[in-house]
Amino acid sequence: MQLPEDQMRAGHIPADLYRQIPPGTDMRKVVIVQQAPRSYTGPIVLTLVVAAGSVAVLLVIAFVVQVVAGAAVAVLSATGGLGYTINRTNRYRK
Repeated sequence: MQLPEDQMRAGHIPADLYRQIPPGTDMRKVVIVQQAPRSYTGPIVLTLVVAAGSVAVLLVIAFVVQVVAGAAVAVLSATGGLGYTINRTNRYRK
């Protein structure tokens, strides 16, 4: 029995709690309630959801900007005000 939890399970009452029990109390009827250990599942899941949501929002914004830019180039080139050419040159010349 190295941990306080082991002592509680074995029926031992720690000295600091023993002093708080009123005199004349039947020790066989004393129940010590321990607080449950903290669960980190909720904060971890919330962090992952926020991160995934942020990535999704950034992807949607990038897609919308791309569509708007393509539409603007299409409208301007159709009216004759702008020409847009994609020049794909080979980087590695032989």
